[in-house]
Amino acid sequence: MSPQPCVAYFSMEIGLEEGIPTYAGGLGMLAGDTVRSAADMAIPMVAVSLLARKGYFHQHLDATGWQTEESVNWAVDDDLTGLNTRAEVEIEGRTVKLRAWKYEVQGVGGAVVPVFLLDADLEGNAEQDRRLTDYLYGGDAHYRLCQEVILGIGGVRMLRALGYTEVSRYHMNEGHAALLVLELLAEHTKARGEPVVTKAHVDAIRPMCVFTTHTPVPAGQDKFPVDLMHQVLGPRSAFADRQEEFCIDGQLNMTYLALYTSHYINGVAKKHGKVSQAMFAGYKIDSITNGVHIATWTCHEIQALFDRYIAGWREDNLSLRSALAVPHAEIQKAHRSAKERLLDYVNRSTNVGMDRDVFTIGFARRATQYKRLDLLFHDIERLRHIAATAGPIQLVFGGKAHPHDMQGKELIQNIFRVRDQLRDSIRIVYLPEYDMTLGKLMTAGVDLWLNTPQPPMEASGTSGMKAAVNGVPSLSILDGWWIEGCIEGITGWAIGRDHPAQHEREREHEDRGADATDLYEKLERVILPLYYKDRDGYIDVMRHAIALNGSFFNTERMVGQYITRAYFK
Repeated sequence: MSPQPCVAYFSMEIGLEEGIPTYAGGLGMLAGDTVRSAADMAIPMVAVSLLARKGYFHQHLDATGWQTEESVNWAVDDDLTGLNTRAEVEIEGRTVKLRAWKYEVQGVGGAVVPVFLLDADLEGNAEQDRRLTDYLYGGDAHYRLCQEVILGIGGVRMLRALGYTEVSRYHMNEGHAALLVLELLAEHTKARGEPVVTKAHVDAIRPMCVFTTHTPVPAGQDKFPVDLMHQVLGPRSAFADRQEEFCIDGQLNMTYLALYTSHYINGVAKKHGKVSQAMFAGYKIDSITNGVHIATWTCHEIQALFDRYIAGWREDNLSLRSALAVPHAEIQKAHRSAKERLLDYVNRSTNVGMDRDVFTIGFARRATQYKRLDLLFHDIERLRHIAATAGPIQLVFGGKAHPHDMQGKELIQNIFRVRDQLRDSIRIVYLPEYDMTLGKLMTAGVDLWLNTPQPPMEASGTSGMKAAVNGVPSLSILDGWWIEGCIEGITGWAIGRDHPAQHEREREHEDRGADATDLYEKLERVILPLYYKDRDGYIDVMRHAIALNGSFFNTERMVGQYITRAYFK
């Protein structure tokens, strides 16, 4: 039982540790890092997510680079504690029983944040209902809406069953959990004996709700046909008089449901806040830029370096600004060890023969079209010329495509085709099964982190932050967090320019040629000469990446901003 009012953090996915496949990508990593920092800071928080009994998926790449998927098999009870507490939801008129599995996140000072993962695989449930918590982001719209009933409505009911009756804030990490507001409204109206929801009831629960949007384009919003909504949810009175606020063009829009019922709304970078404000002009939208959990994402060598030179860095991430005083030789030695570990893994698993003395570029994101994984290969002959004249390079790629994203799968195949074309001049590898383990290896072990999204579709991006805390600078499009993090030539380098006028809407035609040209110019004329001819100058950029970016773009700072602006204001 919660001894005091607390924050309930709801997220469809959450990255807890490497062996627990309850995450798909950046949203889950952010959720896990948020909870870890809340535990470090002894914030009274509880987290709710889905069990994902069969995970997201295992990624297999054939010889041509075509992705196929396989269910994840993991021993749930090896990692989590099953609880006897039960809750129920109604789906299509059927009662679906739920149980919770508990995971405890312990902070640096010993405080604990419990995480409850909801599971519908119980005897007595219909077979189709038992499968609803199997696959993360699996199935069709019906499957997804049923999952969101479990997460939102079932999550609130489970918290009540577990004794959390004094929750003061419900934080929705994206719109997947927005149905929790229906349960809050049902509780509120039942307590007052008023069966029909009015605007006054919505106003009464709004101070309890916080919504973080990660979606910079309308296509990314969760939407369900109104007929499907009524089929799954039934004639719930909470919808009676307020549907016009969140049922748009005949669809239940989870983003608008969360917007309408939240007292505090934020984007996940300053620019993303502006983009979101333009998208949702009727709502006041703030911004809190994402971060990463420093102790989770720094490799062992960098942690040991911090332990020697920066006292108390785990408890006070801002102290990483002192990294400017760490000797160059120490930074170089620590990074060299991390790079050797990555390349040893690459060479053992792929037999590609990467060289520890060659400049290594890393790129690992979800494989989807707007991430532009192949922008670096816009002009293959130009890239070949750069490697021959400015200095040798090798490339390490990673990332999964959603099983239904055929264009994303084709992007991976294209990397494989280019790999074969450049085999005689540039070593390229695409590592399958990009997860927390591989993410830690790559963000610590490469020499440069590359990110090339199509503006303004990068809400924030955290992989470059993970690289930065390990002393790996970024070369990135000015979008998301990098607009705030890039000090040209000091913390890394920008591709292209920031175009404020284009932030109101997605560009109709992406300017790949201009971005690719700028990328090549930076590599050929600035970055490779610095790395090969002025190693001390390059290490100075590495130090600044830690001191300036690492000390700010962390979840300790981020959670502190949520506390003052959203949770306990």
